[in-house]
Amino acid sequence: MDALIKSLRPGKAPDLKPSEVKSPDVAPETRPAELDPAEFLAAAVRADLPRPSRAEAEQAVHVLLSYIGENPGREGLLDTPRRVVEAFDELYQGYHQCPAEVLDRTFGETAGYDDFVLVRDIEFTSQCEHHMMPFYGRAHIAYTPVERVVGLSKLARLTDIFARRLQTQEHLTAQIAAAIDEVLKPRGVAVLIEAEHTCMSVRGVAKHGAMTFTSRFTGMFRDNPAEQQRFLSLVRGPSR
Repeated sequence: MDALIKSLRPGKAPDLKPSEVKSPDVAPETRPAELDPAEFLAAAVRADLPRPSRAEAEQAVHVLLSYIGENPGREGLLDTPRRVVEAFDELYQGYHQCPAEVLDRTFGETAGYDDFVLVRDIEFTSQCEHHMMPFYGRAHIAYTPVERVVGLSKLARLTDIFARRLQTQEHLTAQIAAAIDEVLKPRGVAVLIEAEHTCMSVRGVAKHGAMTFTSRFTGMFRDNPAEQQRFLSLVRGPSR
């Protein structure tokens, strides 16, 4: 199933003239709240904030090994704290990368191209912020440029930056769309993510193969159902 992202932050209701007020039995139009660019466009780790040392991080892994009932002093585990911290440096490198810089370089030679650009099947792996267990899948990203386009690989790099942080799939979807919308200022952005969560497939309910779908639409994709459908048709085309 497809799940549209709910508002992450309540938006302020617009001031309406008396003639514009709808009757109580008519549901008001709702749109997703915008993310604050200051919260996601810069690197998440600030150099001026204190962080634990590598030795302290390795000691924390040592404690966890003892907690589960292991003997951290046995031969096979002697280097495990170091390896785990090195793996963390790789898995969570997105905290040190700047999404805005990835989208900063654009190209203007488009010969008047005015349709949307779609990059499909961008594979990613992220970590669930609730259990610190992997979730993985594919992202499909489209945007309709205004005069200038961004290199195609940059959409994949943007996905990796946000994915290599502790995440929920809903937030990941919203961040990718918001970053493209904020930096490139396109006529619209569409993001669809499909992923399997190991916190659901290998623990808890243990339902292997269950897929979660999330989507986010802005601009022309949000306002024009026909464009949404065209995007979804290309994502789920016969070549899949």
